[in-house]
Amino acid sequence: MYRRTHRPAESRRRPALGVVLASLCLTEIVSWGLLYYTFPVVAPHISSGTGWSPTVVTAAFSLALVVSAFLGVPVGRLIDRHGPRWVMTTGSVLATLALGVVASAQTLSIFYIGWVMAGAAMAGVLYPPAFAAITGWFSTRGLNALTTLTLVAGLASTVFAPLAATMSTSLGWRATYLWAAVILAAFTIPLHGVLLRRPWPVQEHARSKDHGAERAYTSTVIKTRRFWLLSAGMTLASITMYATLLATVPLMLERGLTSQTAAWILGLGGVGQVAGRLFYAVFARWASLAVRTALVFGIVTISTAALAFVPGPTPYLIAMSMMAGIGRGIATLLQATAVTERWGHRAYGHLSAAFSLPVLLAAAIAPWGGSILALVTGSYAMGFGVLSAVAAIGTVLVVVSAREPRSKCAQGVSSTESKENRFRRPG
Repeated sequence: MYRRTHRPAESRRRPALGVVLASLCLTEIVSWGLLYYTFPVVAPHISSGTGWSPTVVTAAFSLALVVSAFLGVPVGRLIDRHGPRWVMTTGSVLATLALGVVASAQTLSIFYIGWVMAGAAMAGVLYPPAFAAITGWFSTRGLNALTTLTLVAGLASTVFAPLAATMSTSLGWRATYLWAAVILAAFTIPLHGVLLRRPWPVQEHARSKDHGAERAYTSTVIKTRRFWLLSAGMTLASITMYATLLATVPLMLERGLTSQTAAWILGLGGVGQVAGRLFYAVFARWASLAVRTALVFGIVTISTAALAFVPGPTPYLIAMSMMAGIGRGIATLLQATAVTERWGHRAYGHLSAAFSLPVLLAAAIAPWGGSILALVTGSYAMGFGVLSAVAAIGTVLVVVSAREPRSKCAQGVSSTESKENRFRRPG
């Protein structure tokens, strides 16, 4: 199924797969921590320091996520053809420049430009390109590598949210983002540029001039009821997960906690993400897809409702944040394998992009939507209550998509690929 193109000189000095995985783990935790999890902690300082409203500030971050979502498909095509090295290196350089622009922005328009640049950078450095790298290089060991990567990156909020709270309180938000740019440059640019230097496997169908059969297959799958249930359900669940994630700090501040305590509650949600992914490796061995889906998104729904309607005490809020993290952590893995578990590996890139676009857009608008919802309902707590209902509807749709019978075409493809994988050597 795969034909590998080798450049002899590069092959002799290519880094080992273990080194590649370690470098991706480090760059993902740094990239997620500084490009994503720093913002909800620093956002209140940006508003108070500039006079810009919280909604306007959050909208800039949502715009970055929208840009990242739309650029995901062309970035994925570039990686399919050329590998992740230069895409992720370029993304790291752009991320460094973007945070520099954000830190120095004296007007709202420059602030927005900085976040548009950051959104383009996110498309090149966050999970999708890292997952593509693992899929291309690790072959049959991909699931273990994927789990390892998400376990480590799941600690990004635990490490960087409290750090961002301390720095923004003592140094200010501008200095915080300038230091973030320096750290990104120091870690991610050299690791992506030097340690992702491996030959890239190219799928046979990517070389073929006749894509008619693949287009017909993907068109058939995309039109199915199961595909639409999956996409709609995951989109609704993502709205809840990401809106509540970015609104956790404002919710805690609304309840009278200090910014430092609120940052720790957000950060400990990252511990929950890691715990959930560790648990999932065992859970997935005996539970069906429908059972796994129901439990995971049920946790998302219940934890959101619990945060909405019970105001404390602080240990309880920490526990609920960690429970929400467990749900998010496993949901990331369910999303990464949603297409293959329902339709096999055939046309994975196209189907995954079509399925993921509305999910990514939901995650993009969720931070801004969460702040608007709090404004409309009168509080972040009431907003969380509405979002718990949204998550419940999404849970039902995703569970139904998991229970629907698999198409004969997809079953045949999956069976064929399983036989091929038995004899495929790791890359």
